[in-house]
Amino acid sequence: MIDFDREDGARMVGGRARARPPREMTHDPEAWPEAPSPDAGAEAVRQIARRLAREMGDRKLSLRAMAAGSGVNRQAIADLLAGRSWPDVATVARLAAFTGVPLWPDGPVHARRSRQ
Repeated sequence: MIDFDREDGARMVGGRARARPPREMTHDPEAWPEAPSPDAGAEAVRQIARRLAREMGDRKLSLRAMAAGSGVNRQAIADLLAGRSWPDVATVARLAAFTGVPLWPDGPVHARRSRQ
């Protein structure tokens, strides 16, 4: 859905939520991807990053090998793992197809509410 705003022109609804990287939406960005996030989107990215990192570690796959096998840019993989970017569906699908492991969260993402 597109929202038209006089100052900004056309922008995606919910786009401002992605102005910050997912790691910055956790309680402890330095603990990414172990620190949970109160934001459902960031929590989903965190779970994907954890699964991908675990799979790469178990198989001893480097970023270069993962990029070559999946067709996903090496920097895009590094940014996903570090929580610096919001991966798109195609990126996650290509990484999952290459590893043969489902990277999506198993069910609904239960974001933890902030206690602030």
